Parts: sequence; C-alpha cells; structure tokens
Amino acid sequence: MSEANRSPMFILFLVVFIDMIGFTIVIPFLTYFVQDLATSEGIMDIGKRDLWVGVIISVYSFAQFIFTPILGSLSDRLGRRPILLFGLAMNTIFFTVFGLSGSLMMALVARFLAGAGNGNIAVARAYIGDISEPKMVASRMGAIGAAFGLGFMIGPFIGGLLSNPASGIGGVFDTTFWIKYPYLLPCLLSSLLSLISLIIALVKLPESLDIETDKSLDKGIFIGLSDVFKNINRVLRFPVISTLVLTNFLFIMGFSMIHGIFILFTAMDPENGGLGFDVMENGWVFAYIGLLGVIVQGGLIGKITKLFDLRKLMIFGTVSCGIGIASIPYVPSHMSWLIFISSTFIAVGNGLFSPTQSSLLTFESSKRGCELGMVMGAQEGYGALARIFGPLLAAYLWSLTVEGSGFWTYHTSFRVAGLIFIIAVILQFRLQKNLKISISLTEED
Repeated sequence: MSEANRSPMFILFLVVFIDMIGFTIVIPFLTYFVQDLATSEGIMDIGKRDLWVGVIISVYSFAQFIFTPILGSLSDRLGRRPILLFGLAMNTIFFTVFGLSGSLMMALVARFLAGAGNGNIAVARAYIGDISEPKMVASRMGAIGAAFGLGFMIGPFIGGLLSNPASGIGGVFDTTFWIKYPYLLPCLLSSLLSLISLIIALVKLPESLDIETDKSLDKGIFIGLSDVFKNINRVLRFPVISTLVLTNFLFIMGFSMIHGIFILFTAMDPENGGLGFDVMENGWVFAYIGLLGVIVQGGLIGKITKLFDLRKLMIFGTVSCGIGIASIPYVPSHMSWLIFISSTFIAVGNGLFSPTQSSLLTFESSKRGCELGMVMGAQEGYGALARIFGPLLAAYLWSLTVEGSGFWTYHTSFRVAGLIFIIAVILQFRLQKNLKISISLTEED
C-alpha cells in the first residue's frame, strides 16, 4: 500500500469513528434523558414517555434519510473532502447543543440538524472505492466497519461513564450547572473529538476525485440537486444493486430496533421481567458489542473473505445477528450474564454483514458504471430510513405491549425484529441466483 493511500484510510477511519461515537454516545442515557424531559413537560404515561425515546432516536436518522443521498451526490460533483469536512463541523456544533437541551423540542431539533449534516459514512465508503484496487475493497470496508465497532464500543461507554458527573464523578463537577445539565459532559467530549477530526482532515486529507472546476460551477449545485433522486432511482433499477440496498435496509431496520428497546428491557425491574441494569451496566454491554465488532471487522474480515464467498458470509452474518436480537428478552434476571451471549451473536453478525455487503455493492456499481458516491449515498439514505422505522416501530410495539400478557408482551418487539431478519435472509438467497460478478479475492489475485 502506498503512503498516499495509507494516510487517507487513517483519516477516514477517524471520521467514521467520530460519527459512531456521536450516534451511540446517547444510547446509555437517552432513555433516562428523554424520560426526564417528558416528565418535566407533564408527560407521565409510561407508554407515551417510552415512545418519545424512539422518536428522539429516529429523528437523527430521518434527517440522514433526507440529506445523505444529496450529500453523496454532491461529493461526486464537488469532491469527497468538502462534504466530509461539512459533516464534522455539524457534529462539532450539535453534539453540544443536544447536551444543553432543556426540552423535548430542543433535543429533537438538535438531533435532526446533526443528522442533516452527517453523510460521512456514505462519502467515506465512496472515498475508499476511489482509492482502492478491487482486491483491497473488502479489507478496507472492514476497516471502516472496525471504526463502526470501535465507535459503538467507546460511545456507549463514554455516555455511561460521564453521565450525571455531579454525583458520578464529583469534585469540580459537583455544581449546580452540572446538576442542571447531567448529560452535557459526554456530549462536550464528542464535540471536542469531532473538532480534532475536523482539523486533521482539513490539514491532512487529500481529495480522492479529479474534480473539473467548471463542472460544478456551470451547472450549479442547486440545479443539479433536482436530479439527485431521479439518478438514485435510475441506479436502483439494476436488480442486483436494488436487492443489495434492500437487504441492507432490512438488516439495519432489524438491528436498529434494539436501539429503541434494549435499554427499556435491561433497565426494567426484574420483577417485571427485566434485568435491572443501570446506565453504566448498559454501557458495558454496548462496549462489549463494539469490541467484538472491532475484532471481526478490523482484524479478521480480510482473512475470512479470502477463505469464504462474500455472499455466504453476508447470509451467515444476517442469521447470526437475527438470532442474537430475537433471544434478548429470554435472558433471565438471575442469569443476566447471558445477555453477553446474545450480544456475541449480534456483534459477529453485524461484523460480517456490513463489510461484505458494502464490498458487493462496490463491485456491482463499478461493473455497471454507476457513480459510487451516488450509490453509497442512496444506500445510506435508505439505511437512515431503516433507522427511522426500526426504533419507532420497536418503541411503538413496546408502548403497546409492555404491560400486556400472554403472547402480546414486551417480547413482541424482539420477535418482530427476528422476523425482519428472516425476510432479509430469504432475499439474500434469491440474490445468489442473480449476482454474476467476480467477488472471490483469490480469483481476483
């Protein structure tokens, strides 16, 4: 690997890592944060308060759904670098604004604006496609997946550790200010990390595309944006590309359902069927998931893809993740450590699915002559749509069944997630018959 290509990979890793910290740092405390805000506004019904948890999580992804395809297409026109810098700047500002939220509406707006500027993951993957030879794609997508996993590990841990510093840390934090803003400190740290990444990218990250200056100026940005979604629909007419994007949509939807209900389950009293976990204990579980993700995607995926077909690895990852999520509510309170078994299936499954699916999509897009930024932007846009529906659906089902009995209990949300993974597997078996590209790294060598 040349020095020129090695340096961008580190910076891209850092960008995605920061993105995931910003997305996941709220997981351990968001349920408690939203419940506090809802209570202060007079919302006392348990179901309504829990539904707001899903809404706050989903609004970030709603903004991504709207803006990520646009940002992806703009990266094809203006270059990857300015779009990445824009996303980091938005993160720097709105992580802090969220921590300062004193109302549900302020929290909602802060998360929406953070999501609106954050198309970094799609652009980072397109950047990799720009600078990588075919045999490097899977391992480099795995590196981005490792950044995902590392962010997923560190984000929740930071969120749990630094929440409510007035009582949890004490000392200089034992003041009225930190009592008033108990969740600001982890958000400030996220903003600081994002600012550091912004400075590094500004100084060190080169542009990966050979952009013709007059191309963007003559046509105009906003005129070109009117064609973005038309171009996305044109790309999705290719059967393999559309199937891969749909598969990713279903996987993310099932996976993101745990963001809306996992902590609602683990924090529930053992007498009611939950595990009685606090903020820190939940943070450790997510840190464990992230650690396994780093191991699989950062250290093992390159070797595994040389031994096994990418399509089969994608299917195996989907099955594994589905089993892990569907099994969560069956963990008994007196054996709460079993939650780590379910988490292992989830982490390994996600670690195998994400880089293999992204690699397949990269290969097929290149074969069809499609603009990679637009394709990845479309995928991340639909992925954001899945992150909208997933937590909302899970939280809604939870609010309806949390006090239910018989078949309709809090288990329902997890069962529905498992069903979504089954549909994704069926779709992938159909994909096997249509995928005609050379994906074996051994064969490419």
